[in-house]
Amino acid sequence: MLSLAELEQVARVLSAHWTGARVDKVVEPAEDALVLLLAGGEHHRPQERLPLLLCWRPRFGRVSALARTPRAPERPPALAQYLKAHLEGARLREAGLRGADRQLALHFEARDGSRTVLVLALMGPRSNLYVLERGEVLTRSARPLAKTRRDLVIGEPFRDPEPRPARVPENRFEGFGEEELLRAIEAEYAAREDREQEDRLRQRLTQAFRKQRAALGRKERSLERDAGAAEEAPRLERQGELLKANLKRARAGSTELVAEDFETGESVTVELDPKLSGSENMEQLFRRARKAMKKGVRAAQDLEALRERAEALAGLESELEALPDDDEALRAFAEGPEVRRLLDRYYPKPAAPGEERKPKKVWKLGKRELPTRLVPKRYRASGDLEIWVGKNDEGNDLLTTRLARGRDLFFHLEGSPGSHVVLRLDKGEPPQEALLEAAELAVQFSKQKNAGRAPVHVAEIKDISKPRGAKPGLVYVHRGRTLQLRRDPARLKRVLSARIDD
Repeated sequence: MLSLAELEQVARVLSAHWTGARVDKVVEPAEDALVLLLAGGEHHRPQERLPLLLCWRPRFGRVSALARTPRAPERPPALAQYLKAHLEGARLREAGLRGADRQLALHFEARDGSRTVLVLALMGPRSNLYVLERGEVLTRSARPLAKTRRDLVIGEPFRDPEPRPARVPENRFEGFGEEELLRAIEAEYAAREDREQEDRLRQRLTQAFRKQRAALGRKERSLERDAGAAEEAPRLERQGELLKANLKRARAGSTELVAEDFETGESVTVELDPKLSGSENMEQLFRRARKAMKKGVRAAQDLEALRERAEALAGLESELEALPDDDEALRAFAEGPEVRRLLDRYYPKPAAPGEERKPKKVWKLGKRELPTRLVPKRYRASGDLEIWVGKNDEGNDLLTTRLARGRDLFFHLEGSPGSHVVLRLDKGEPPQEALLEAAELAVQFSKQKNAGRAPVHVAEIKDISKPRGAKPGLVYVHRGRTLQLRRDPARLKRVLSARIDD
């Protein structure tokens, strides 16, 4: 940021060389910078131009000359639109400091005689650009006044800040001539910004790789559990065969059947669903065996591909560590397809000034696309079911009233604010362990996360309603039951590690 002495030197140069210059163009290339293209003036030919940069970015606040005028965004921000209407065609009449602090005032006069003053205040984190009209009335502010000058009000006269204790001002550009000063300032600060951008890029690359490594680790653990499901297939198949051979003994309402394994001679207990007939139980066992085998084979294939991705990621991390201390090499590395994809995933580029940044679309509900902040967290539960957890009040609303289906089970800690938790069901009854896992998450994502025991209300989604006009996340539960949960750290750790990546 320019010192008071440096800003005084800038004001002298602008006053001596560019008063009378016409504003040909106004561009806002970034949210903390404005470029005025000045042409002609009392000391320059009409074709001579100066792209004057006014920057109020903390630590890099400055007034300088660019080599060329940056391209304007397709949709100029509101401030740029306003200043284009009021300044383009106007002439710079005066440039000087105001008050006893780092405030540069540029006075412009339009063709109709109206005057506009731009006040660039370089005050560290409180730096800002103010627009004054009708004398000293503050009409616009680049940054919210609450973040810079709480004592100012739009529509009221502008007041200079209270003077700070005087210090001997530093001037790093004292040796530069008037023609060189503005370009020297830009060269110095552009180099500083480049260094900061390089440091930030390197830090983001390191963090993106770390986050991706953690995501791959979670997925690997989940796939390893799925691959282990194939080990269950022979047992389920064998039980199905035993039940088939003993169908006449399978009575309606029975919960188990004890049969002799005709190969080993051992007694085997086959668990039965009392709601199903013997033949239906047999078909269910064969179906579960086929599903377990398919799931295990698919998971084994996915594991192989996942480990290849992990190896490729480790290679990228090694490549980053070996890069020379060179910003061009770092940028070239960051533009590689896989690296660019990871950066876009974990650090999406901010919208350009004037552009409406659309939230990242990651999920569709019918024809509706959901932004990231509303997409529920998903966990793999016992029985190959899924548990969905709302991220915030709005996400709770969407999960419970739009995403969940009628038979899905709703979990919420009684009398305590927290996330809505939904156990997704297809058909049949969920395993008891899946119910306990969903209850664990309901407690974990509530204000009683450290409780050893907790009452968790469980109800079908069809028994949940939202009062008209209620605040996000508020629902009524009409039926259901209470599950007295005794917390199990091992169970909680298991289900948290089974996070499903979006």
